[in-house]
Amino acid sequence: MSDLTLEVSETTDLTPTVRRFTLQHPHGLALPPHEPGAHIVITTPAGHKRSYSLVDPGGDQPRHYAVCVRRDNNSRGGSTSMHNDVAVGTTLRTSLPANRFPLHPSPKYLFIAGGIGITPIRSMVRQLRAEAKTDTRLLYLTQSAEETPFREEFTGPHDTVHHSDDHGLLDLWPYLAEPDDDTRVYCCGPAPLMQAVHTLTAHWRASRIHVEQFTAERKISAPFTAVWAPDGLRVEVPAHLSLLEALRRNGVPVESSCEAGVCGTCRLAVLEGEAEHHDSVLTDEERPSTIVACVSRAASSEIVVGPLVRSRKDHP
Repeated sequence: MSDLTLEVSETTDLTPTVRRFTLQHPHGLALPPHEPGAHIVITTPAGHKRSYSLVDPGGDQPRHYAVCVRRDNNSRGGSTSMHNDVAVGTTLRTSLPANRFPLHPSPKYLFIAGGIGITPIRSMVRQLRAEAKTDTRLLYLTQSAEETPFREEFTGPHDTVHHSDDHGLLDLWPYLAEPDDDTRVYCCGPAPLMQAVHTLTAHWRASRIHVEQFTAERKISAPFTAVWAPDGLRVEVPAHLSLLEALRRNGVPVESSCEAGVCGTCRLAVLEGEAEHHDSVLTDEERPSTIVACVSRAASSEIVVGPLVRSRKDHP
C-alpha cells in the first residue's frame, strides 16, 4: 500500500458534527486518479488509520481529494482526532485511492444513503447527473435537517430527503417491491439500513444490489487453531475472540489501528489454510495469501499465519 503526504487546504463544517476536509499536494501537483465510490485511508495526527470515502467524482487528474468526517465521541478516537487536531496547513499521510464500491454502467439507478453514507453516493450522483444521466433517483435518509450534509444539493424531482425526527422511518418497500433488471441499487449507511435493503431486495438479482458499510461486518464463526509461523506457537481462537485478540493474548504483538476491517494495519500473511474474509480492504488478488486479523477468521480448522512481508514501496 503506497502512501501520499497531503496538505489540508480547506475545512468546512457542513453540520454541527460533520466536517469536510479538502486535501491537496503540497506543491499543487495533480493527484492519482479515482472513480466515484473510491476511498482513502488517512492516518490521523493521533496515529489512527481510518477509511473515508472521497466525496467528489475525481477524474483523471484531480487537484484535490475531499472527505467528510462525522465526529463520534463514542468511537475509538479517529474522528475526534480529525476534528480536534487537523486544521488548514496540517499534513496528513494517506493511502492511494482504492475502490471497493465501484459505479457500474446501468440504464437506471436507485441510490439509498443513510446519514454520513451520503459521501460515496454523492460522488456517483454528481458524476451521473453531470453526464445527463437523468434516470438517477436518490433516497437520502437522515435524523434531522440540521444533520444532513449537502442537503441543499438534493432538491430535485428525483430526490427524496427524509428526516426520521419529523416523519419516522421511511418505508423503502414501495421503491424496492418490483425488481427491475435495468436498475442498479446502491446503498451506503449504518447496519440497520443495510439489513433492511438486503431483506427488501431478496427477490432482486444479486448483481443489481451494491452496498457499502462504514465498517466490515464482523461475524462470529466456528473456533479454529492459528499457528504463528515464526516460532510454531499454536493459538486456539474461540468463537467469541478475533484472531487479533487471540494472538495478542498469547504474546504475539500484532499492530492494529481501526480494528474494524477497513484500514489494513493488522494484515498478516496466510502461509497454510484458508481465510474467511470479512474485511473491506483487501483486493481479490491479496485474499488468497493475506488475512485482516481484526475481523477475518479461518475457513479451515487450522491456519498458519505470519508477519506480512511488505515491499519497499510500502515504506516510502
